[in-house]
Amino acid sequence: MTTSVVVRKNNQVAIAADSLVTFGETRLSRSYEDNSKIFQVGDSYVTLAGTTAHFPVMRKLLTEMGEACRLSSRDEVFETYTQVHNILKEKFFLNTREDEDDPYESSQLTSLIANPHGIFGVYSYREVFCFERFWGIGSGRNFALGAMHALYERDASAREIAEAGVLAGAEFDKNSAGPFQIYSFEMK
Repeated sequence: MTTSVVVRKNNQVAIAADSLVTFGETRLSRSYEDNSKIFQVGDSYVTLAGTTAHFPVMRKLLTEMGEACRLSSRDEVFETYTQVHNILKEKFFLNTREDEDDPYESSQLTSLIANPHGIFGVYSYREVFCFERFWGIGSGRNFALGAMHALYERDASAREIAEAGVLAGAEFDKNSAGPFQIYSFEMK
């Protein structure tokens, strides 16, 4: 799994992720492969949690969408990820079934997006959240959320809060480890 976070504070936005990939009991650290979990699409930075197979697929898919990949508002993210879901099914043979009683087909992924317009989270049924402060995904998210909550009201930048989140995830979650990718920038 992973620890990925987004933070929005004082007109600053930050996104961070660990770099460990796991296959069952096997750990593939950055020493063996460049496990970049954040990729850029236009002015947005995107990270995912879930199967490693999602990273090359989503990187290729979102990049190749060109102008159709719009991620500047909650509604735009919803529309883009609805298109992504259809492409995942048709072109990449996505297995959409999680549970028999699912209300909708699952996209089988969780994603965080950071850009100059805000920070967003997308879940498997294309639920889109626009966060005002911070959020985390992956197996280390609870540790990250606690660390970010403890720092948010203090004199810390969005980048420092994001870094504390991924550090806490790597410290306590067996499926998260550094080094970390961290990007920060000003909001529009």
